Amino acid sequence: MNSIIKHFDKYLPLNEKEINALTNRLIEKKIKRRQFILQEGDTCKYFTYILEGCFKMYGVDNSGVEHNLTFAAEDDWISDIDSLHKEKPSKLFIEAMEPSTILQISKGDLWYLYTNFPKFDRNFRVIIENKYIELQNRLLLTFSATAYERYEDFLKQYPHLANRIPNTQIASYLGITPEFLSKIRNERVRK
Repeated sequence: MNSIIKHFDKYLPLNEKEINALTNRLIEKKIKRRQFILQEGDTCKYFTYILEGCFKMYGVDNSGVEHNLTFAAEDDWISDIDSLHKEKPSKLFIEAMEPSTILQISKGDLWYLYTNFPKFDRNFRVIIENKYIELQNRLLLTFSATAYERYEDFLKQYPHLANRIPNTQIASYLGITPEFLSKIRNERVRK
């Protein structure tokens, strides 16, 4: 639990009462590689904090092709916010890319914390705002940047994941083929 407490220290540090309220509502789980914590058609019930491991969130198009939206690893959060908040079936998958340990908090418990401990409302608002900013920037790059520039941005955003994630997954995130990603990587090495 120390990791998540330190995580909140980056925003508004929690007092002892807030820490107890949080830790009493968290569920710790061990997740195997390739195990899902959310599948398309299921309703997202948790906001998930990653203690160790790595996850991808993706959708699958009508041709069966995966499109990675985001990655999350240690000291990060992942959830289908649309499904969680609206309590509707998800269009997304969240899958472990490595054996992982996570902490999950249900929507009801999260609302309890928001209502009874205002610091959580502020902390989670900043966390979600940061994720929204990340998504906006990524969307803008998708429309306006070259594949090379998108890869450079990926390396800045996920420097600790570049060697942990297979090329096929990075290529899916960038919207390019794995072969083209290899060409970009080779070009970077030559420079």
